[in-house]
Amino acid sequence: MSTATSLPVARRILLGVTGGIAAYKSADLVRRLRERGAEVQVVMTDGATKFVTPLTFQALSGRPVRTDLWDDAAEAAMGHIELARWAELVLVAPASADFLARLAGGHADDLLSTACLATAAPVWVAPAMNREMWADASTQANVRTLAARGVRVLGPTEGSQACGETGPGRMLEPEALCAALFAAEDAGPLAGLNVVISAGPTREPLDPVRFISNRSSGKMGFAVAAAARDAGARVTLVSGPVSLATPAGLVRVDVETAAQMYAAVHGVIGTADIYIGAAAVADYTPVCCAEYKIKKTADCLELSLHKAPDILASVAALERRPYTVGFAAETNDVEKHALAKLVRKRLDLIAANEVGTDRAFDREDNALLLLWPGGRRELALQSKSALAREFVAVVAERFHAARQPAAAPVPVAG
Repeated sequence: MSTATSLPVARRILLGVTGGIAAYKSADLVRRLRERGAEVQVVMTDGATKFVTPLTFQALSGRPVRTDLWDDAAEAAMGHIELARWAELVLVAPASADFLARLAGGHADDLLSTACLATAAPVWVAPAMNREMWADASTQANVRTLAARGVRVLGPTEGSQACGETGPGRMLEPEALCAALFAAEDAGPLAGLNVVISAGPTREPLDPVRFISNRSSGKMGFAVAAAARDAGARVTLVSGPVSLATPAGLVRVDVETAAQMYAAVHGVIGTADIYIGAAAVADYTPVCCAEYKIKKTADCLELSLHKAPDILASVAALERRPYTVGFAAETNDVEKHALAKLVRKRLDLIAANEVGTDRAFDREDNALLLLWPGGRRELALQSKSALAREFVAVVAERFHAARQPAAAPVPVAG
């Protein structure tokens, strides 16, 4: 499997369809891809044929559908290798939990998984499954494994499911998948880079029903994640508890506490080129969490707190550190406090903003002051999505500047 992410100009797409009710959407996806000028070769798993007939896809794609690794006529000419070499991009939509597990495990027991392993083309997957299956630790581990290998994960999104439940697990709509595929044609300033972003608040439990948290909605961090994706990056978003849909085309890891966010970030940071710490992580966390609900008995209640793990500083201190970007939410002396944080935590860049009543938190707009060693830039008040695009453009600019080799000293004539 290739780790490239751009969509080839020739647009030869191998569309893998696995077993799941979302397979019916793939018929519309074929139609939309062909309207965009793509050649589409459909490969179906046995499970997929139980939901949609191969004849449907053949009529829409104009090509015979491949279903069997043991097709004598095709395999006499090593058909699975021919397929793998023909494809300029492989998209599996829907990608079931079983298929993700087999792909992560390197299995090659059917035509689709074999083609994925044998191709040098980029491999993208659009997961679709029940919300509990998507949330299961093994599925999330498989997704992280695939993302670390360069597989692009599109979705899933949230909504009603065929089982009658509601939550994350729905395959992205064909229109959204097409948009993600063809947006990749224009290589952005972060093309080919791995970016890890943390966003949202953390919750530090006091007892089974109460926690310490903050007013962060996660909107700025999610906007930054979408902007980094649009700039061509492979994005992993580590999110605290928020009520936001996952932007298409990135991997999301959900956590609750500061300790969990620390572990999640360090679980994926090894392959990161850039880390953007946009999360509002708790500075302090309770020494212990009561086993039962704390009753209202005394007039005063004292809480013992200790420092929470410092995710940003720990990433900046790594021997093989990514370009490390922090956020500073301040109620006063914004630039002074942000500069101190930049130096203290050895960051490459920091984004500072003023917070408080009716400022920044849980709003649709924001403004940022960007600071780095020897430089500064102000980004005006605007929607968070527009602001995120400007911010990511500056991060890309500074990242590439930092990676330029130092100029050799000019010799002085004696």
